[in-house]
Amino acid sequence: QVQLVESGGGRVQAGGSLRLSCAASIRTTSTYAMGWFRQAPGKEREFVAGITSSGRTTYYADSVKGRFTISRDNAKNTVYLQMNSLKPEDTAVYYCAGNYYLSMRNEYEYWGQGTQVTVSS
Repeated sequence: QVQLVESGGGRVQAGGSLRLSCAASIRTTSTYAMGWFRQAPGKEREFVAGITSSGRTTYYADSVKGRFTISRDNAKNTVYLQMNSLKPEDTAVYYCAGNYYLSMRNEYEYWGQGTQVTVSS
């Protein structure tokens, strides 16, 4: 069983930056692709970014391309989401997820509890 714990959320003004972290309870090296999703109030959960187990391939939602960067440190069993140029529409609960393959769908095997990101205008 993989446990994922997100951290780094908070409140920031538009144009600001935040870095989210996701710590895994067990070794993730060469095992799991990792993704970040988000869910805003009244909306469905949506894909934000994903990274393969090796870290060589990344995917991004069009809405965050050029502003967000996903990365991983397998030695630390941690995945990161660097968020720059934040906009009010980025406000959501952000979830870390792990899966056996990289996907842009809500089909990941393991999920964290989420961390709130609020961007004020």
